Amino acid sequence: MHDIASALCLAVAVANPCHEAWRWTKVKRKTDRDDALKLAKMALLGQLPTVHMPSPAMRQKRRLVHHRQSLVRRRTQTRNQVRSIFAQQGLPLPPRGKAWTKAGVEQVRAESRPLTGCVELDLWRGRLAVELALLDALNQQLAVAEAKLEALGSADERVKLLCTVPGVGRCLAETVVCHLDDVKRFKSAGQVGSYAGLVPRQMESGQMKRSGRITRQGPSLLRGMLVEVAWMVYRHNAWAKAFVTRLSRGVKGRKKIAIVALARKLLVILWAMLRENRPWREPAQRERSAADAPPASPPQASPPPALTPQPA
Repeated sequence: MHDIASALCLAVAVANPCHEAWRWTKVKRKTDRDDALKLAKMALLGQLPTVHMPSPAMRQKRRLVHHRQSLVRRRTQTRNQVRSIFAQQGLPLPPRGKAWTKAGVEQVRAESRPLTGCVELDLWRGRLAVELALLDALNQQLAVAEAKLEALGSADERVKLLCTVPGVGRCLAETVVCHLDDVKRFKSAGQVGSYAGLVPRQMESGQMKRSGRITRQGPSLLRGMLVEVAWMVYRHNAWAKAFVTRLSRGVKGRKKIAIVALARKLLVILWAMLRENRPWREPAQRERSAADAPPASPPQASPPPALTPQPA
C-alpha cells in the first residue's frame, strides 16, 4: 500500500505500532474505527510515530541478503543431520569442517545407498543419501545467491567503501548498507546502536539506576553478523585488541561483553564512514593528523589595571 500510494504521488506515512504512544491501555472497545480515529488525532497533533520505508529496490536486496542467510542455516541443519546419522550408527566422522571438504564428502557418500534399494537394517544409508542430495542442492542455490550478491556489491560504491575496514568483508558491508539505508535518518551514534539492539537496557527505580543486558531489538541478522565480525576484527587489529582489553580489564568473563561493545563501536564507525563518505583510517593515523594540527595560540594576558592614588 505504501508503494501504491507513493506511485500516485500521495503523502503517506507508515505508523510504528511498537511505540509507546500507540499503546492501548484501559480501553473497553478497540475497533478499526477507533484505530483510525487515534491515528488521525496523533497525526494532527504531530505525535504519530512512523517508521522509515526503504525503496522497493532496497527492500528486494535486503530480502536477498536474508535469503542467503536462510540457505546457510538450512545447510547447517543438513550437516547436523548427517552427523546425527553417523553418531546413531557409532561411526566416526572427521571433526569440524574436515568432513565437508571434497575428501570428507566422498567418505560420507561412500556410506550412502539409494533409499529405494535399502533393506531394514540399511535404512540409515538411504537417509544419508537423501541428506547428501539436499546438501548438494543447497550448495548450488547458495552459490547462485552469492554470485548475485557479489555482482550487486561490486556495483555499489558504499559496499566498496565499507570493505576498506580491515576484517570487514562484503557480507557485513552489504548487510549494513541494506539495513541502514539512508544514514542521515540517524542523528547520533546512540540511535544507530539502539537500532541494532546493541545498547544496554536502562533500569531505574527511585535512586537506583543501572544498565542490564543489551536490548536485542532491531534486525537480528545485522546484530549477529556484527558480533561475528567483531571477533575477526579483534584478532587482526591492534586498536580493537586495546579496546577489548581496556573494557574487559583483564577479566576473562568480561571478554564477551567487550566484544559486544566492539560490535557496537564497529557499527558506529561504519555509519560514520557512510555519512561522511570517507574510507577507513587507522585510529593512530587520526591521532597523528590531530597532533599535526597547529596548536591553538594561548590567550594573551590582559594588562594589569592602572593604580590610582587614594587620598589620605
